[in-house]
Amino acid sequence: MKLVWATLIIVAAAGIAVAAMLLVRRNAPDGGYFNDGDRASGVFGVLATGFSVLLGFIVFLAFETYDGARAGAEVEALIVAQQVETAQFLPSAVAGELTGELVCYARSVVHQEWPRMEAGTLGEDISPWGAELFRTLKTVQPETASEQAAYGKWLDQTSTREEARIDRIHGALGVVPAPLWLMLFLIFAVIVVYMLFFADSGERTVVQALLMGSVVTTIVAMLLLLRFFDHPFEPGVGGLRPVAMERTMVILDQQLRVVDRSEPPPCDASGSSR
Repeated sequence: MKLVWATLIIVAAAGIAVAAMLLVRRNAPDGGYFNDGDRASGVFGVLATGFSVLLGFIVFLAFETYDGARAGAEVEALIVAQQVETAQFLPSAVAGELTGELVCYARSVVHQEWPRMEAGTLGEDISPWGAELFRTLKTVQPETASEQAAYGKWLDQTSTREEARIDRIHGALGVVPAPLWLMLFLIFAVIVVYMLFFADSGERTVVQALLMGSVVTTIVAMLLLLRFFDHPFEPGVGGLRPVAMERTMVILDQQLRVVDRSEPPPCDASGSSR
């Protein structure tokens, strides 16, 4: 979520809550609606503590998913670069083909999969270039010891790359279910309504505004943070970008020059098949 929108949401929510508090305060008795302020504060402490513990735990789980998606993207990019090196030890009949398909794989991640993850439309779709790599590998018949070693290493790297891709995609799907969001907003509404009963015509206006505004600002900020971790690929401050794969694409260009492979990959600059 963009920082500007998050700021506007926090300011709007706090403003509405403060306005409601001051409106209720106009008809509130001196000393507030509660006869026993200490008991009312104790009940509010239970509500606020329970909500904050629950929200904090969910934010922690969402952050783990966020961090897992970031780590998966980095591992995937690293493995793609390593597989280009491994491909050069496979039979020459397929080495160039596998190398070109790896370049296309990297391009498709940056230019096709990432925009779909930002839009939340990628789902569990497989990578088309991952399938092409598998089809090409099935034609390999390693003969020499180096080819056999490279073949086994390629299989291991493929498994690692696919696992890393799953970790990356999992972060785009979101981990907080809709019922949990509804429960969080329900508890938030209960806390806000409970806070309105602390309206006191004997208190100064600024004190009453600060009382409500600080609580609502804190809770809304935490909910926005949770949403950010639940949708880590959205553009904006802190959103995950394909930096690792873009860096790998630069490395691939350098590697191809080193191994003297000048044939164009079977895709365009966006990773679409020619």
